[in-house]
Amino acid sequence: MNEENGGIGDKIKRTLVGKPRDIRDPSIFHKLALIPILAWIGLGADGLSSASYGPEEAFKVLGKHTYLALALAVATALTVFIISYAYSRMIEYFPSGGGGYVVATHTLGEKAGVLSGSALLVDYMLTISVSIVACGEALFSFFPASFQPFKTPFEILAIVFLVVINLRGIKESVTMLAPIFIVFVLTHVLLIGYGILKHIPEIGAVAGEVRSGFQSGLTTLGLGGMALLFLRAFSMGGGTFTGIEAVSNGLQIMREPRVQNGKKTMVYLSVSLALTAGGILVCYLFLGVSPVAGKTLNAVLAGQVFGGWSFGGVLALITIFSEGALLLVAAQTGFVDGPRVMANMAVDYWFPHRFASLSSRLTMQNGVLLMGGSAILLLLYSRGRISTLIVMYSINVFLTFSLSQLGMSRFFIKNRRKDPTWKKHLPVHLVGLALCVAILIVTILEKFTHGGWLTLVITSVVIMLCYLIKGHYNRVRKGVRELDDMLVAIPHKGEYNTDPADPKDMTAIQLVSGYNGFGVHTFLSIIRGFPGLYKNFVFVSVAEVDAGAFKGSDAVSCLDGSTCEALKKYVDQARRLGFPAESRHDMGIDVVETASALCQSVTREFPKSTVFAGQTVFHRPGIVNRILHNETAFAIQQELRWKGITTVILPIRINI
Repeated sequence: MNEENGGIGDKIKRTLVGKPRDIRDPSIFHKLALIPILAWIGLGADGLSSASYGPEEAFKVLGKHTYLALALAVATALTVFIISYAYSRMIEYFPSGGGGYVVATHTLGEKAGVLSGSALLVDYMLTISVSIVACGEALFSFFPASFQPFKTPFEILAIVFLVVINLRGIKESVTMLAPIFIVFVLTHVLLIGYGILKHIPEIGAVAGEVRSGFQSGLTTLGLGGMALLFLRAFSMGGGTFTGIEAVSNGLQIMREPRVQNGKKTMVYLSVSLALTAGGILVCYLFLGVSPVAGKTLNAVLAGQVFGGWSFGGVLALITIFSEGALLLVAAQTGFVDGPRVMANMAVDYWFPHRFASLSSRLTMQNGVLLMGGSAILLLLYSRGRISTLIVMYSINVFLTFSLSQLGMSRFFIKNRRKDPTWKKHLPVHLVGLALCVAILIVTILEKFTHGGWLTLVITSVVIMLCYLIKGHYNRVRKGVRELDDMLVAIPHKGEYNTDPADPKDMTAIQLVSGYNGFGVHTFLSIIRGFPGLYKNFVFVSVAEVDAGAFKGSDAVSCLDGSTCEALKKYVDQARRLGFPAESRHDMGIDVVETASALCQSVTREFPKSTVFAGQTVFHRPGIVNRILHNETAFAIQQELRWKGITTVILPIRINI
């Protein structure tokens, strides 16, 4: 349906989301893919924005023992580089993307994979909620208290806004949010750079205070007590490291060469995050920043650094405002990577297959909508309290990190005879594993009773649902395989028919999807149910381009080729049984729309025709079957009946 003939709903959707994209455009991947700078903005904002709250959480734990801040800054920066380097190796060895889910699945098995994938999904839902709520907290702190009732509606509208721009496309959404990212980077370069350079002459005095503080700490806490305090502060600042995995998870949106551009993006992310988080901690120490009621430590820091400038108040305001606004950009990571994790799991049958489908704008529309809806529910549950959400947020991040590092360690140990560089890479992953497990354990112990338990419950529920979905699909696939075994290799008798199909004769147009027992059963049912009526057969198929196939022009070409090969087998089988046969195919993201248009075209060519399709029939149809199976045949039948084309659905029983 074109825009002129569409209803008001179609016109509104077209205005908000944009016009459909052409899947056959050879330059479509180049147009949609991100260069490293844009990927740094779209995927790195989550990590960089964590410098707004991660260093503060760590510094507060130190209390009066601020002399440990310098060591904490070094440890934070070093951890960022270690985890980033480890994820760069994942990009190199798993270039198809998928991050923690794919790595855990391939190196540790499907059980670890579904655990990692489920943790990632909950993590990205919380990424959106945490970022938006933190954004609201930062922005509404500048308004009078009477404005507070509007904060939650503002946050919900912000999520809706992100849903809409992500339905338009990832590149469009990233480009639209880029100015916020740039302002954040510039203001924080000035904040940290000036804050440190201004106090370089006092570095001797600061060093003396650190030494005396360390000696005092040894006396009051002892070496073990200081080590425990440092470890707790380091772990409580673990939010600083969230978002590092985003590049590996979203590698599919990178412009070719993906591996090189992905690794370059990872360098941008790691350097910017390490310098920002470490630099803020150093500034806290140099300027002796202490908590002030109603203000974040970064707001106090900005006030002290820019306080002596004639326009310092305005600059401090812009700096902190940019932190709040960047959190809006950080929520973008959840909309970029969350649907991709969902799509990867859907391809492996852990999620309904509809989550691997693409919209007319070639976005994962179902995943974007689910992520947005879940984020709104979490926001309402927490009543917009950032403390509750951050507790829920931090655990799953390090669960995924730990599984990824364990998987890569096992990968290099297992392949040590094939990969001569294993000795170089293995220690990094082992160190990363130790760091992530340590942070995970401390975070669970510290925050379990303060809301961390809820994260584990939600993740467990997601895992349980995944197993129920996978079990259903496995039973259906088993039933379909039984058809394959019985029908794919049926014996042929009679003479091979080489005659062309005659448009004047009665023709059966059969919709097929791959060469399998399901399609053969439908073909034989037509012959058996309408003996001698149909003289010709035309087999019609649509190559569905979903998230599993939309990974490059080569992958789309392979899909097109495999569709042609399957159709040749159907044509050959029909001719062996004595029927003139031909085939037609097309490619699209919407099977119903593409198949309907293709069948309409074939019926013009063969006017004396009937369209046939097979549909899986279950003994006890219920809501689960309706959710997990999209009943494509009935949807196509409805479209064709509206166009006046006779369409028959033949039932294929699956005994499960």
